[in-house]
Amino acid sequence: MLNFQYYMPTRIIFGPGTLDQLGDTPYLPRGGKAMIVIGESGVMVRQGYLSRVQSLLSKQDVQTIVFDKIKPNPESDAVDEAAAICRDKGVDFVVGLGGGSTIDSAKAIATMAANKGKYWDYMQSGSGGGQEPENDALPIVAIPTTAGTGTEADPWTVITKSGTDSFEKIGWGNDATFPALSIVDPELMRSVPPKQTAYTGMDAFFHATEAYLATCRQPASDMLALEAVHLIAHTLPQAVAEGDNLEARTIMAWACTAAGLCESYSSCISQHSMEHALSAFHPDLPHGAGLVLLSKAYFGFLAANGEERLGDLALAMGDTLEESLDEEVSGVAFLDALDKLITDIGLADEKLSDYGVTREEIPMLAENALTTMGALFDITPVSMSMEDVIAIFEAAYE
Repeated sequence: MLNFQYYMPTRIIFGPGTLDQLGDTPYLPRGGKAMIVIGESGVMVRQGYLSRVQSLLSKQDVQTIVFDKIKPNPESDAVDEAAAICRDKGVDFVVGLGGGSTIDSAKAIATMAANKGKYWDYMQSGSGGGQEPENDALPIVAIPTTAGTGTEADPWTVITKSGTDSFEKIGWGNDATFPALSIVDPELMRSVPPKQTAYTGMDAFFHATEAYLATCRQPASDMLALEAVHLIAHTLPQAVAEGDNLEARTIMAWACTAAGLCESYSSCISQHSMEHALSAFHPDLPHGAGLVLLSKAYFGFLAANGEERLGDLALAMGDTLEESLDEEVSGVAFLDALDKLITDIGLADEKLSDYGVTREEIPMLAENALTTMGALFDITPVSMSMEDVIAIFEAAYE
């Protein structure tokens, strides 16, 4: 029997050239001062995106301050530092400009700007304090420059605990951390290098596949997940090879946003728990790369345990959605299609050991996945023991 909730409060302005609407949209959060959150790499400055956003906001009489200390795997100390600046300067809303790391950080910063204590006080697992925020986050504006996380269309933020050897990277969010406004302009994504295009595209791909398999799925997430999987399988290789192709970038931008909507209506499953452990231990590992390196072993385990919906995903990756697959070969068909996609985007030769992962730490990775992000195992369609998780890590390492 169907039993679900549907809630999507974010206004999304989508399409090439839509960033310019930031200068006159009536849907901008109220207030005269904003913090713009960007990554520490300086890409937003070099590409001129930061100055464009500042200029457009000034047309709406909004003064801006910039926080530029966000790492690719963002840390809680940066969240707390930026939130303190927001409180001190009387910031009215927070703008996340860049990839998933900066927009996730903007959500966390907006939360802590309106609440006391430290960000980790509100984490619900691991060493988190388990508290609930007393106040809603400040309004959030998301301006993604990559097609990857879908964070512009969901409430989730993933932050790593600073200054610890517990290696905790945990997802969190509530109704207040949905962006109030998201502007998805594919023109901003044309400058993303090929390998980052591949990593972020596969992150979106796995958001959609996991949402389709999650036991909390619903009709809206199923529809959008199959759409995203189909589009990414057919378009990501072109976006990697032809970065300036605006049509390919636009299709990928929509597929990413659709996958983000899936995260709101359904959820990721334990593949993400396992990757969070990997990149918590190895912060230089791009999230999308970690997901790719786990994927064949992870979905091979699901296939071996009879997960029938992998067949639907295999069909979505093919040239038609009208075929049918024998249940016994559906998992194999998906794994074959996944292998082809990974090869076509140039990631077939990457290994976990390239990023410093060792066989000896696999038991710790498995324990970390089950303890810090254990809730996602509860909505995974196949039950997984500690031994199963270790075996998947072992197979992925091979």
